[in-house]
Amino acid sequence: MSKAGAAKRLAQAAALGGGGLGLIGATLYGVLTAEAEYAKRVIGPTRYYPTPGDGLYGRFPGHPITFAMLGDSSAAGYGTESPEETPGVMLASGLSELAKRSVRLVDASKTGAKSTDLAAQVDAALQAGPHVAVILIGVNDVKAQMSPSTSVRLLSTAVRRLRAANCEVIVGTCPDLGVIRTIMPPLRQVARAWSQRLAAAQTITVVEAGGRTVSLGSLLGPVFWTNPSMWGRDNFHPSAIGYAAASAALLPSVAAAMGVGPESFVPPETFRGEAILPIAEAAVQAARTAGTEVAATEVAGRERGPRGRWAALRHRRRHPKADVDRVEEHDTSESDAVPVGS
Repeated sequence: MSKAGAAKRLAQAAALGGGGLGLIGATLYGVLTAEAEYAKRVIGPTRYYPTPGDGLYGRFPGHPITFAMLGDSSAAGYGTESPEETPGVMLASGLSELAKRSVRLVDASKTGAKSTDLAAQVDAALQAGPHVAVILIGVNDVKAQMSPSTSVRLLSTAVRRLRAANCEVIVGTCPDLGVIRTIMPPLRQVARAWSQRLAAAQTITVVEAGGRTVSLGSLLGPVFWTNPSMWGRDNFHPSAIGYAAASAALLPSVAAAMGVGPESFVPPETFRGEAILPIAEAAVQAARTAGTEVAATEVAGRERGPRGRWAALRHRRRHPKADVDRVEEHDTSESDAVPVGS
């Protein structure tokens, strides 16, 4: 089965409330137990509690944008020493500058949260009437050995509830667990394959639920592998610099969801490796490249084609060198890709 087919089956199983080992393979599922045991040994008890950054950011006239941050330690900024270093505050501040409006941050995230905790976090966020929300969740599901289909289904439910309240939703998909320095081969390769498959399934279900995703992958690639300063004191969570890198990857999509910022209305550009693809293919491609956004789109006025919902794959965070690399790596043989402007 192709990677796109496997991700699609996992997403379908999540929607139907089923799914066993056959959906991801017994070998890949084994990483759940191995990674859970590793995480318990390395992370240990929670020692560094981020300070919630709830409040108003930016001094602009008019009604503020209400922004909700939901998820686990990656959303809460585990290990940071001040609110300004947390993803919620960085995103709220960045969105304020791009929108030229004040942003009210409602941070419902919590260190140690699992997908089962999303319902309560959504409850808290909805009380504030959010205009836009970011969700970062999934790693603790691995530690808890939660079924991937269950994890994806709970995420889909959270996105649908927020969208029903007219809240834009951006989900940072499962990071690449294979980038963690102390995980040795062959577990590293298995962890990477499992992470990418879960990230692709998350993308399919989130887009179908009306949200958009940004692949966190290895959090901007080899930088995390070669630069120790990107890691926090436990060598598992990012440092303040690492959180800033992840926030920078998310911000352009948050701004685009709100219709602000320089890239909100830029169509997909083929020379940058952007395209309109069937959702499963877009999800797999996004899982391979950190910072890639996937959102629903239409082709000739239709949401769906022969292979499912159409999705726009974009690299909103622009780096000239990275753009050249993507052009060189882009697979132009994709038969279901729709030329820009179609």
